[in-house]
Amino acid sequence: MIILKTPDEIAVMAQASKVVAETLQILQKAVRAGITTDELDRLAEEEIRSRGAKPAFKGYRNYPKTLCASVNDQVVHGIPSKRVLKEGDIIGLDLGAIVGGFYGDSAVTVPVGRTAEQNARLVQVTEEAMYLGIQQAVVGHRLSDISYAVQKHVESAGYSVVTEFVGHGIGRQLHEEPQVPNYGKPGQGPRLQAGMVLAIEPMVNMGGAAVKVLEDRWTAVTVDGSFSAHFEHTIVIEPNGPPRILSQL
Repeated sequence: MIILKTPDEIAVMAQASKVVAETLQILQKAVRAGITTDELDRLAEEEIRSRGAKPAFKGYRNYPKTLCASVNDQVVHGIPSKRVLKEGDIIGLDLGAIVGGFYGDSAVTVPVGRTAEQNARLVQVTEEAMYLGIQQAVVGHRLSDISYAVQKHVESAGYSVVTEFVGHGIGRQLHEEPQVPNYGKPGQGPRLQAGMVLAIEPMVNMGGAAVKVLEDRWTAVTVDGSFSAHFEHTIVIEPNGPPRILSQL
């Protein structure tokens, strides 16, 4: 069931999303060659807790960390470890926080130092696709209008949309209805209504769309070893005009 949020609930979700946005901003500045993904995870947890919030991912379905740190061919859900980042890598930083029983969720992919032009273009196109999807999140549009906008931009750039993982509704639960695929024909699915809060999150591969999950049961990687990028924002559909991006400073 799609749950419409009240103004008071949206206000709390905006607080949770702000915690995520501030923490992601700090993490992006900390990304450098020589740092481990475990160090980034510790920083993430410290920053979230210092703001009076709780990490949303830690313990969720037994996930062991605060941050999802996905490097290069890792698509999503990379578990932080002793892995050392290298110049030219790209890393997806996916983070959630809980405030007052409500969730915020956001992700960004950033280069480690200077990366190859083809990697930078992948990151740029993925971010553009997210914002094009967000633009479709207005009252009266259909859910698949978001999906189609993402897929069209990604495929026009020569990349592949990951289909095994999707965006989602969010509120008192990290994942609520509806699912928000990053692919599909326009004009399908439920009509968008004011008060819907969605996490829109394209995951884009430089090569083929196929992914597999590693033995840790979390880390998803591209089957062909190509690099992947991931962006995400939590947004609320407004009664009039464009959506409000809760996870943007």
